[in-house]
Amino acid sequence: MHDIWRVFRYLKFYPWNIAGNLVFNMLAVFFNLFTFVTIVPFVELLFGTSQPAGPLPPFSLSQEYLSLYMTYSLAALKAQHGLWTCLVGFALVYLAFSFLSNLCRYAAQYVIGPMRNGIVMRLRNDVYEKITILPVSYFNARRRGDIISRMSNDLSDIEWGVLTSIISLGKDPVNIIVFAAVLIFISPRLFLYFLVVMPLSVWLIGRIGRSLRRSSTKGQAELGHLFAVLEESLAGIRTIKSFGQEQRSAHTFDQANQAYTRRSVQVATRRELSSPLSEVLLTVGLVFILILGGIAVLQGELLSSVFILFVILFARLIPPVQSIVRVYNNLQKANAAAARIFEIMDADETIIEKPDATTLTTFHHSIDYRNVSFAYRTDADAEPIYVLRNINLSIPCGSTVAIVGPSGAGKTTLVDLLPRFYDSTDGQILIDGTPITDLNINSLRAQIGLVSQDCILFNDTVANNIAFGHSDYSLDAVKRAATIAHADEFINQLADGYDTNIGDSGITLSGGQRQRLSIARAVLKNPPILILDEATSALDTESELAVQQALSGLMQGRTCIIIAHRLSTIRHADHIIVMDHGIIAEQGTHQQLLALGGLYKRLVEMQTFH
Repeated sequence: MHDIWRVFRYLKFYPWNIAGNLVFNMLAVFFNLFTFVTIVPFVELLFGTSQPAGPLPPFSLSQEYLSLYMTYSLAALKAQHGLWTCLVGFALVYLAFSFLSNLCRYAAQYVIGPMRNGIVMRLRNDVYEKITILPVSYFNARRRGDIISRMSNDLSDIEWGVLTSIISLGKDPVNIIVFAAVLIFISPRLFLYFLVVMPLSVWLIGRIGRSLRRSSTKGQAELGHLFAVLEESLAGIRTIKSFGQEQRSAHTFDQANQAYTRRSVQVATRRELSSPLSEVLLTVGLVFILILGGIAVLQGELLSSVFILFVILFARLIPPVQSIVRVYNNLQKANAAAARIFEIMDADETIIEKPDATTLTTFHHSIDYRNVSFAYRTDADAEPIYVLRNINLSIPCGSTVAIVGPSGAGKTTLVDLLPRFYDSTDGQILIDGTPITDLNINSLRAQIGLVSQDCILFNDTVANNIAFGHSDYSLDAVKRAATIAHADEFINQLADGYDTNIGDSGITLSGGQRQRLSIARAVLKNPPILILDEATSALDTESELAVQQALSGLMQGRTCIIIAHRLSTIRHADHIIVMDHGIIAEQGTHQQLLALGGLYKRLVEMQTFH
């Protein structure tokens, strides 16, 4: 239960809600107790047992004295006001206590409402914030559908577990303590008989709870797999249709869905077993009390009215005990969900910013890679797999450097190290002589603009997509950026111009249009360093020409790092880096590399031939 208790740490933000809930719950319990205490006078008056048997003994805090005092008081009231007046009076008292009890119970729920929802809200915000700062490598090793499942279904399970536990733990323990104390006061011996069955009940419920936690953990993982299958199907729906694999995809989803359903049935069965089991065991205790208490009444050791009160109060003890059992099982299920949530929260932030990090405000001289290597492991015990080895490279400010090479040569990894999407395994990268690990991460990334093949757009307006990351932009600035990116010509033809919603991932736009919006976003950011990662490789010839014109406007006066497969687009670069198997195989200008007659020339000839 360690993980779910971490959720309850968020209670510290709501001290007054907790205090108010406890106060109102205690008042509700006491008023509820008095409603049942008034039943005894009803019984005494109706059956005529309220006749004093002798003088009232000296005061003592005992059940016997209080019973005799009540008998004398009822006899006096009956003699003075009559039977019916007394019954009406006690009925009104009963109604008053019942009204006050329910009013306090509502007040307890009212004051706790902001807390039980606020806890999950804060946890959801913390998880999302953690997701945004985790390195890219974390998401490369995990399925997005599983992460979505944790953010949705797992948080819902936590919300339900926390909600029910806060409601129950605010009132049920008070109910149990107060009613148990009164029962012990009435008859310690009868209450002791009930405790005989308690160890067995606790043991059985504990067994069920542990089994429930294990099943819930497996169920959450299977639901994550189900979400992952759904997310992959939605992302690849065109591929599924083009290959006629609808039935196969449906079968895969059905298998995952059935596995999760079977596990959910198992969880529900075990969760629901504990409540009737606890009621059966409590009923066994009640039967013992009825038999033994009845004998005590027949032998004159206990007043019949007091025994009736004992039975009624004992019956009222059963619901809060059952509620505590349900809370225990809900917390077991929520604990399994919390473990998955805190697996994200506890993930290692491999991209760590130093406490005294320097803010990067300008870029004047050069970017230097010094003996940079990068490797990853498939698991903790595996040998490292090197993607880059001993890279030494200097990129002067204002120059255009192109990086080419076969697929898998390490080109994208090389540039991803610059904005610290990953950190190098060995060596260091410096900007104007300062290692990037010594720089404030946000200030570093503020100096870098990225335009990639997979341009990311959001389900929002054209203007908001261009101005992404700028809260204080003006429409004129957005239009200037769109003009430089050669995007204004198609934007003005849209139904609502810059206020047109472009749909999920810009689905309503063509590939070239989406790419030009991405370029306009980089123009508005106005970074001194620009990374172009296969920015035109997925476009047709006409779109590529328009995007190349946009890129020409964007590249003016900036330090540009271009990754390209189409070598015709980088022949005028100041410097070309040819990578192969994670190392720099060749470097120079276009003409120098052709003269070498090596890998670059072969790549050029292959593209020229095709």
